[in-house]
Amino acid sequence: MAVLLTAGQAGDNPQLLPLLEQVRVARRGPGGPRRRPERVLADRAYSHPSTRAALRARHIRFTCPERSDQLAHRRAKGSTGGRPPNCDRAVYARRNVIERCFARLKQFRALATRYAKRAAYYRALLVLAAVVLWLREDPQDRP
Repeated sequence: MAVLLTAGQAGDNPQLLPLLEQVRVARRGPGGPRRRPERVLADRAYSHPSTRAALRARHIRFTCPERSDQLAHRRAKGSTGGRPPNCDRAVYARRNVIERCFARLKQFRALATRYAKRAAYYRALLVLAAVVLWLREDPQDRP
């Protein structure tokens, strides 16, 4: 799990690549953790051509629908606009797990009300809440 706290007015898309630098995926068996996830599922806020290019350069599959303004811009270019980015709808439908996780994290009052004023304390609360949620899960669902 990786957590990156930013100011409330900061955009999501610029934080994606620094967040991916923190990701470590445990391996089954010997060897250190992988530093590159197989796939990133994201909402339309991350649907920027530069994001797609950066993830493509890192060989990370990216599932994200195209924003309507980008779709219109590409279509206005005609044949020079390129082909539409691939978005596997079946894979994208699994993104609801992420949204449900956010909803479950907001059940912790200290997180929802931003009780801790310092970023380090808030991050610690967030990690502890995530661990509590993970421990409440069915053990058969864990990796």
